[in-house]
Amino acid sequence: MAQLENIEAIEKRLWKSADTLRANSELASNEYFLPVMGLIFLRHAYSRYLSVKDDIVATLPSRGGKTRALTKEDFSKKSAIYLKTEAQFDYLIALKDADNRAEAIIHAMESIEADYSNLRNQLPKQEYNNIPNDVLGMLLRTLNPEELKKATGDIFGRIYEYFLTQFADQGAHDGGEFFTPVSLVQLLVNALEPDHGKIFDPACGSGGMFVQSAHFMERHAQDPHELTFFGHEKNRVTTRLAKMNLAVHGLEGNVEGGESAITYYNDPHEGLFGTVDYVMANPPFNVDEVDADKIKGDKRRLPFGLPGVNKNKKVSNGNYLWIQYFYSYLNATGKAGFVMSSQASSAGRDEAKVREQLVKTGHVDIMVDIRGNFFYTRTVPCQLWFLNKNKPEHLNDKVLMLDARNVYRKVTRKIYDFSPEQQQNLTAIIWLYRGEGQRFIELVQQYIKRSLLEAAQCEIVEEPKCKPLPDFTEQLGKLNDAFKPFMEKLQQDKVNTEPYQDFLNAKDSVEHGWNAFQTLTKELQTSWGSNEFNDAASLLSFTDKDSCLKELADQSRNLIKEVDLAYKLATRVIELAEANEAKESELWDNALLNGRSRTNLKKTADEARKLAVEQLKQVRYFYKQAHWLLSRFPEGKLRDVEGLVKLVDKKDIEAADWSLTPGRYVGVAPEEVDEEFDFEEALRDIHIELQGLNTEAAELAEKITRNFEELGV
Repeated sequence: MAQLENIEAIEKRLWKSADTLRANSELASNEYFLPVMGLIFLRHAYSRYLSVKDDIVATLPSRGGKTRALTKEDFSKKSAIYLKTEAQFDYLIALKDADNRAEAIIHAMESIEADYSNLRNQLPKQEYNNIPNDVLGMLLRTLNPEELKKATGDIFGRIYEYFLTQFADQGAHDGGEFFTPVSLVQLLVNALEPDHGKIFDPACGSGGMFVQSAHFMERHAQDPHELTFFGHEKNRVTTRLAKMNLAVHGLEGNVEGGESAITYYNDPHEGLFGTVDYVMANPPFNVDEVDADKIKGDKRRLPFGLPGVNKNKKVSNGNYLWIQYFYSYLNATGKAGFVMSSQASSAGRDEAKVREQLVKTGHVDIMVDIRGNFFYTRTVPCQLWFLNKNKPEHLNDKVLMLDARNVYRKVTRKIYDFSPEQQQNLTAIIWLYRGEGQRFIELVQQYIKRSLLEAAQCEIVEEPKCKPLPDFTEQLGKLNDAFKPFMEKLQQDKVNTEPYQDFLNAKDSVEHGWNAFQTLTKELQTSWGSNEFNDAASLLSFTDKDSCLKELADQSRNLIKEVDLAYKLATRVIELAEANEAKESELWDNALLNGRSRTNLKKTADEARKLAVEQLKQVRYFYKQAHWLLSRFPEGKLRDVEGLVKLVDKKDIEAADWSLTPGRYVGVAPEEVDEEFDFEEALRDIHIELQGLNTEAAELAEKITRNFEELGV
């Protein structure tokens, strides 16, 4: 989530940048898009440059006390881009108003193009001459926030979509095109596991599929340069962004753009036909303007024929054109994973006939239902399709139906995604389908180890050095030492000090709960270390039987409640004291307890409380991940789970009119009455909803004010 929040902060700065350009230059909205994206490219390239530079320098060979100079190849191996001094963002930031910033930026772009042939004539250059020097200075500073320095992943795709949304290129959206959310790309990559050969995306946008494929290779300690990337993108500006996106990650690819790259009518990568190892794509949804006469003879790329033609001689819906394209480019062992409109899996008439032929090949592998709100700018649900021309023989007549609509994390009021653990859990189901049960076991083991580690770190965290629970209990002791003299005086004066007694009881409960938690943690660590838990049955016993990980998770939840209550009661004691004129008493140190000093006990106790609560939450969180998997697959083998997954026979698909909609087969998830309602998660969702509403209200108020000002009111 932190990454998403970083990108949202960047977007706000981009909007500020756009306002600056609009107000202080003669550029139209479609003209300042590329200059800003060019600087974002430089800023992100510099971040990646710095992130790997020290490691590269440390390993450079030396001769005679001299170390050779850095090279482009050094950075390519680290999936980063080499930048000469004049192309480094700090150099540009340091320019004075007396310097010609446009000339410096153009020179920076030219120096990069000189080193990277695939970027020649792709980076914005002369556009900067149209922006006043002082405005360029403001723009450079605006695009240099901490958030962008720390951002990772495909920020180009997100920023590109942001610009489309905010600056009026609505035509792309009307055409059914949406930036592919990172969550969905990662799930595609996790299922396909690209580790060699050619990756083709005939609707590649800003290149996010390529970037995530490279990240997958890196996570598995493999060289992403083993992959070769090919793409089509009809929008020439987006083509330039895709090339920039690849370059900034130290990757190279053959991306074709413009009219010749409109996949319906042209095939600039014709030599790829039937040779691709992996197809990954998020094509435009439900396009109905494709000229049927122009494509009806394309038997090679449309092996199952046209999916219906309307009275205007247009293909009724382009979804099954794309699906056939993806299928036809694959080699004999190739795999495809793509995002598709939810309408496609159960579409009727001629589309159903195409789907029937596709299912009969035995190459439809997995279908995944995704709920709405995953796309950045639209609320539409979608599906992920997976094709595999190299399925094991025993799965040829089977399709894995996975309904992931109940698996999501609310990030903002309008945006959902998968947490990293939700990604792993969905991928683990695919492992079971493929008979890779050991990977499932290893993932559960990782969750259990992580839960035990987080429990141990409630006592001490090495980096950064802190003691979450001991620090909080120490703060409670300090609070009591400060409370006690004045509370004893109130008791002598026959004043009701019940809040103080409640605080003392809560303090004792925290200490007792913490001691019990430590004892169970050590017992479980000993059991985990001295026994082998190498199968689902033993893992289930360790996780969900008596005196097990579940009990530790429950204790962590109860401790959270006790920690919060103890702090809340401490504030009530302070209120009680203040109501009885404690500030006038020598027995009450108001500055220490509630003042502005750095030793303010109330503030330091609250900070300690937050650290303790966050650490305790992690214990239960990772237990819940292990429980989620083991409760659904207790034998470590694939089985049908109502409302989630079902392995469906081809004959069942035929009986359902060749529908490939997972929800039609898996049924409705039952109410989980045996599991306690997750109040914390519900409260978090409410908080996110309220934040979103408040933000929208503020934006609306600002817009109304601006409109009145423009009217002279």
